[in-house]
Amino acid sequence: MSSIGPVTPRAVQHSTVVAHGANLHVARIGRGRPLLLLHGWPEFWLTWEPVMTRLADRFDLIAPDLRGFGTSDKPDGPFGPNEQTEDLVALIDALGVGPVGIVSHDVGATITQTLARRHPDRIAGLFFFNFMYPGIGTRATAPSHLQHVWHTWFNQSDLAPELLATSPEAVRRFITFLLRRWAHRAEAFDDATIEAFVANFQAPGNLAGGFAHYRAVAAQRRAEASENPPPPPPPIPLPTSVRWAQCDPTLPAEWSDRLGETFPDLDYAPFPDAGHFPHREQPDRAAAAIAAFFDRLDAQGWQA
Repeated sequence: MSSIGPVTPRAVQHSTVVAHGANLHVARIGRGRPLLLLHGWPEFWLTWEPVMTRLADRFDLIAPDLRGFGTSDKPDGPFGPNEQTEDLVALIDALGVGPVGIVSHDVGATITQTLARRHPDRIAGLFFFNFMYPGIGTRATAPSHLQHVWHTWFNQSDLAPELLATSPEAVRRFITFLLRRWAHRAEAFDDATIEAFVANFQAPGNLAGGFAHYRAVAAQRRAEASENPPPPPPPIPLPTSVRWAQCDPTLPAEWSDRLGETFPDLDYAPFPDAGHFPHREQPDRAAAAIAAFFDRLDAQGWQA
């Protein structure tokens, strides 16, 4: 196995791909088996760059801006996992790749679970960092946890994008506060990185575009947290690896305890010394874990 390290000679390439009626921005670098990297909120493709440059000598890294984010088209109204899944299937077809490995967390991981249930034939394997899944249940809305996830309800409101859009400084404070509060390692978001993320969300439509996901999943989240939740969706039998960051205030490490119920073919390990953004906080270890998992699948024939 080759060593994992930053790749400097080649730059990330950018393109616009028409998929499912939308113009999706795609960042891409590398060669080899295709990995689709799906970001969370408040993120866009750039969140994956440290991992991408470390894996570019062995994988084809494809990091789209999900619809609503970055420089991809913005939806008109709520836009959640069902719609995002069809975007991604169309993107995979348009790029002529597949089956793909998928690396995701947060919002991207919620979408990935829908994609895996609807289109398992498009996927070779799943790699997740900390994320929402059915086994979390009512713990997500426990009173002791609400202080860490107040943004979930704020992001659903009509007021949220209107209020923040009144001032570029309001966007700056909002995004900076969340990135630095949720990260365990402060150096992951230095001033230059913060500036790039803030500028992204100051762009027209990106606040409401990102909030569209929260509006789309609002009813589902309420139902899951009720006293009579719906039956859980069926398990996902695809090969799955999870590395759960141990210092994430929004998705506590103890919530990983029921992963096996949803992912029966599971490779799990804790991911210490990282918060909500392990791929940026510990990119060397994150890239090594991703490479090890998909190298094993490659040795087994990269079968979906």
